[in-house]
Amino acid sequence: MSPSSRRSGGLLEGLYKVVMRRTSVYATFVIVGALVGERAVDYGVRKLWEKNNVGKRYEDISVLGQRTSE
Repeated sequence: MSPSSRRSGGLLEGLYKVVMRRTSVYATFVIVGALVGERAVDYGVRKLWEKNNVGKRYEDISVLGQRTSE
């Protein structure tokens, strides 16, 4: 198979050309990916925690902080 008949490119090669060719772009990609990933995991864990603890949280108990009238 001659090089001219091969399909140039591909997903991984395109990703390499865009992201990993320059160190500054790669470092930015890694940092931004870590920040976005951290936010996504935090959001997911928070929603799971709230779903599993409905009615048990301080915000859910309406009588806390109220004084009874004497």
